[in-house]
Amino acid sequence: MSRIGKAIITVPAGITVSEKDGVVTVKGPKGELSQELKDGITLEQNDGVLTFSRPSDSKQHRALHGLYRALVNNMILGVASGFEKKLELVGVGYRASHAGQKLELALGFSHGIVLELPGEVKVDTLTEKGKNPIITLSSHDKQLLGMVAAKIRSFRKPEPYKGKGVRFVGEIVRRKAGKSA
Repeated sequence: MSRIGKAIITVPAGITVSEKDGVVTVKGPKGELSQELKDGITLEQNDGVLTFSRPSDSKQHRALHGLYRALVNNMILGVASGFEKKLELVGVGYRASHAGQKLELALGFSHGIVLELPGEVKVDTLTEKGKNPIITLSSHDKQLLGMVAAKIRSFRKPEPYKGKGVRFVGEIVRRKAGKSA
């Protein structure tokens, strides 16, 4: 039995959850998100409490039971308070700046990288003398936020010898020893 799928979700005040034709829509102060429910997973709503049920105990239904419960829970948390990811640029000469929804990165290549961000993602860059530049991404959509953060990280992943690259704040990069003389 899926332990995550069995867990109930309490809907906070100010957030509305509605289901129509297998599509769950969540509205709140930060925005609106929707998710389609497939393979017979059903949502029941009673007095601000959401419960999910599945038609059978097959492996596919058990997996989707927990998945859709987690997705809807993240949607509720997102429209209530939002999500945030911070990326750190480690390396000499690595810089980040933003103008509106355009993020400009200097990551040691011969040219700068300009990334157009989706409208749902807010960006902020912080550069302090003597510290690594930090990019802060925030959005109400956790899935989109993770994809944008992964895209930025993919431009220059942290390498194991010097640790240079784009990493999440708090991420530990496993270091290797270089050539021995």
